[in-house]
Amino acid sequence: MFFCLILSINKIKMTIENFIEIIEKEFVEMPKGILNAQSNYKEVIGLSSINALILIALIDNAYDVILSAEDIKSTVTLESLFEIVKKLKE
Repeated sequence: MFFCLILSINKIKMTIENFIEIIEKEFVEMPKGILNAQSNYKEVIGLSSINALILIALIDNAYDVILSAEDIKSTVTLESLFEIVKKLKE
């Protein structure tokens, strides 16, 4: 069962819509549907050091990409973060 879960996670499509959906599912305290590509994700999810670690782990799980603290610091919008994830995935 665990093996099937890993396979399904690694098949997540690299689209901004899926990226946003994954983040919305993880941060349950955030109202659904308020995120878009231009959202300042740091403000919307309240990017504390714990939430930054959650975000890094979430992206690692979903896309097999490890973000650095600098990647987080250098981005503001979800689109800019997504572009870094796509570049690291190549």
